[in-house]
Amino acid sequence: MPSEPLLYETHCHTPLCKHAVGEPEEYAAVAQARGLRGLIVTCHNPLPEGHSAHVRMGVEELDAYVELVARARETWAGRVDVCLGIEADYWPGYEGWLEDQLASADFHFVLGSVHPQTPEYRKTYAVSDPVEAQRVYFGMLADAAETGLYDSLSHPDLIKNETATAWKPDEILDDIRRALDRIARTGIAMELNTSGVRKVISEMNPFPRMLVEMRAREIPVTLGADAHDPQRVGDRFVEALELLASCGYEHVSLFQNRQRRQVPIKDAMASLE
Repeated sequence: MPSEPLLYETHCHTPLCKHAVGEPEEYAAVAQARGLRGLIVTCHNPLPEGHSAHVRMGVEELDAYVELVARARETWAGRVDVCLGIEADYWPGYEGWLEDQLASADFHFVLGSVHPQTPEYRKTYAVSDPVEAQRVYFGMLADAAETGLYDSLSHPDLIKNETATAWKPDEILDDIRRALDRIARTGIAMELNTSGVRKVISEMNPFPRMLVEMRAREIPVTLGADAHDPQRVGDRFVEALELLASCGYEHVSLFQNRQRRQVPIKDAMASLE
């Protein structure tokens, strides 16, 4: 028999981001069915000046988002621990604005993201050399970590899907290592995102060699499916835990009230089997 539930889905969305379906209550129902203890809702944060507004909630919708999660938390109280989180984009120049936003609600978990597929990113950081584009991206991940605003960095090799034909990680491994050195010094976690198997390069984010480099620097790892549909809650978590163990990890991390705690991978596996 499985042990008591231990893990949370730590990365999922709501219809407010304009590219997800299902209410938080529906995500919580799947979390319960799949043996998870809880669910941290992390929809895309509002950004000023209409930045990538087509894939995130509007500034005026943040209060509604907080209420949406609170409603699900009340509905599922005693069965699934539904928590308020947010996926907050890093964008140079927005740091003060973002700090105020994160102070406006009692977020349990803040994911930091760099999204190279947005029109604003492509326009601002466009370079003809895709390998250089990869270097820029990993540098920005380290910049995000150094703001101190985030708990974990989401899908931290997302650039590989934007530069898939030129993705040869061995060629930029030294750049990745330098970024990870900077990230490790901040104490932030990084995410293993299982949705990567559905992308152009079909593997979890980040790729295994990067996980090994993260482990060598003792960077904690959070686990999320990046669910934009209730049926993807907890997707491939067993496979992800096996991958972490193969890369040298013994624990997976969770955040509540912005505080990190660790769960032994062997116990997490037993809770899902």
